[in-house]
Amino acid sequence: MATINTFKELDIWQLSREICQGVWNAFENTSLGKDFELKNQMNRSSGSIMDNIAEGFERNGRRQFINFLSYSKGSCGELRSQLYRAFDRKHITEEEFEFLREKTITESKKIGSFMAYLVKSDNNGSKFDKK
Repeated sequence: MATINTFKELDIWQLSREICQGVWNAFENTSLGKDFELKNQMNRSSGSIMDNIAEGFERNGRRQFINFLSYSKGSCGELRSQLYRAFDRKHITEEEFEFLREKTITESKKIGSFMAYLVKSDNNGSKFDKK
């Protein structure tokens, strides 16, 4: 298996970045940008997905990484719920809703699979390597 040196190399981080950009595009191109409370919540939860992946990776410990991935997975669910609110308030079309909803479902599954892989891994992280 290839060594990952930065969080940017992780597929789950790359997808989370796409999700953030998709949410931001919705703010820029729909009435969602004017629903300041929901916009703020969605901006925070979408950013939390990618930020927690990065923070967990940078802690250099398997258990901590798994913990932060759990936060990211939770933020996927939070954002998905907020997407329903945006759709119900007619801020976004059904097509925009489905596009982002599917991305969050895919991301949640990928994060869950990566967490399962890490749980089974013998590598505890670079901070536990013998110097």
